[in-house]
Amino acid sequence: MTATVDSARAEDAKLRKTLGYWSLVATGLGSVIGSGWLFSAMYAAQSAGPASLIAWVIGGVLMLSVALVFAELGIAHPESGGLVRYPLYSNGRFAASIVGWSMWVCYLGNPPTEAAGVLQYASSYLPGIYAGKQLTGLGIAAAIVLMAVFVMVNYFGVQLFARTNNTVTAIKVLIPTATAVLLIASGFDGSNISGHGGFAPYGYGIALGTIATAGMVFAYTGFRNIVELSGEVRHPRKHIPAALVTTLLVTIVLYLGLQLAFLGAVPSQMLGGGWHGVNFDSPFAQLALLLGMSWLYWTLIADSMLSPSGSGICYTACNARNSYGLAKNGFFPGWLRNVNERWGVPTRALIANFLIGTLFLLPLPSWHQIVSVTGTLAVFTFSIGAVSLLVFRRTGVTSEDNQLRGMTVIAPFAFVVSALVIYWVGWTDLLKTIPIVVAGLLWYAVTYLRQKHGPGELRGGWWLITHLTFLYAMSVLGSFDGLGVIGAPWDSLIVAVVSLAIYFWGTATGTAYLRAHPNAMRQADDPVEAAP
Repeated sequence: MTATVDSARAEDAKLRKTLGYWSLVATGLGSVIGSGWLFSAMYAAQSAGPASLIAWVIGGVLMLSVALVFAELGIAHPESGGLVRYPLYSNGRFAASIVGWSMWVCYLGNPPTEAAGVLQYASSYLPGIYAGKQLTGLGIAAAIVLMAVFVMVNYFGVQLFARTNNTVTAIKVLIPTATAVLLIASGFDGSNISGHGGFAPYGYGIALGTIATAGMVFAYTGFRNIVELSGEVRHPRKHIPAALVTTLLVTIVLYLGLQLAFLGAVPSQMLGGGWHGVNFDSPFAQLALLLGMSWLYWTLIADSMLSPSGSGICYTACNARNSYGLAKNGFFPGWLRNVNERWGVPTRALIANFLIGTLFLLPLPSWHQIVSVTGTLAVFTFSIGAVSLLVFRRTGVTSEDNQLRGMTVIAPFAFVVSALVIYWVGWTDLLKTIPIVVAGLLWYAVTYLRQKHGPGELRGGWWLITHLTFLYAMSVLGSFDGLGVIGAPWDSLIVAVVSLAIYFWGTATGTAYLRAHPNAMRQADDPVEAAP
């Protein structure tokens, strides 16, 4: 075991602690402001009309609470790939494997999503790459080339990544901000908010479902990349929470402004059939053209290459750390647990993720199709962080100096709201996540038998499987695209109450696990070391 642990720590030592506050903010904003700002406002309006504004607020509050959870975890134990390592420490390999697998799949889908977003906007001047609401064969080939560029930027070190990303992010923040201000100033029609079926033409329940399916979660979740790089930060306690809060506050204001601008800029004659009938290949660019701002149209067409590409670069960097962490967990092959000594980057994980990520473009060759699946998976992965936080506190892993105020309330709140957002997605979209979760369970069964984990590793994760099963069952029976056996608002109330109970079950089993294995953080680097 000692040799394996020492080898893992030697690889960690190759990672370079060069990132500061502004690099972290650039990473967060660079991940958040990607293709999401180009498309989410339209898809949210299509689904919910003006009530989409409420969804952005609820999604933003959820993400801010989750960000605070991960801020404390990043302070307590800064580690690259930490998002897939924290559940291993707090609840064992079973829970960590399911969450880590889901997170990896979610992150794996981001570079293809960003590449698809670039090409969907580019279709306005490059014929033959996008047709029938999805990429053509030529478009898929172009997306793969773009993903390869994301890998190359990351391959040559975290400092090159940081320098490139800082510059790109500054431009990415300026353009969507200017777009929101200009559209509101020059073409805002207030009757779009109150007319055409009213503020919530399809009901408030539909608006809640758009948080995950319209790209809102996809747009917000980039903040987690700050935590993914925490092992390469100079002063984690100082910079991580500040960068997370800055990223989320800027993002909430920006996306609300963009949604309001889109709602008010759509010509009223296009709303004769309701918001469902609004459809653009390049939403904000085409609105600018309709309002006579051709210069803004071409600026947005140019930014449609820059914003998603910058986000794709960030996600490519951070999912390489995910794969690196999962290899350390023993869930992925050990050869991925390698950091290139020259560049200080897990280059094998970069290349493996690129090759596998291209497969996303075959069954899901459009931005919206990929987001509807990965957005729901992203919300699911939020839950375990709230559990790990309380477990770390109870077992002394997080010292009092590193504890943020109010987290005994915020952590369970984040867990419960995450569960509600998953439930509000609706059965049709939630059903698509089942094959992914099952694949993760089957792969864990292989690693369990091969590495001879003990039953103690299973006990720490049963609560998570119970929670997933409960959410799937409620989705079938409830009012959000289900059978309607349990009506609103009672279905949401049941989900909230039961999820809160499961949260405390998860923290209790995690606390028992970590107390029974006080050396879990050391043993975690040996994939064959198992709980009895």
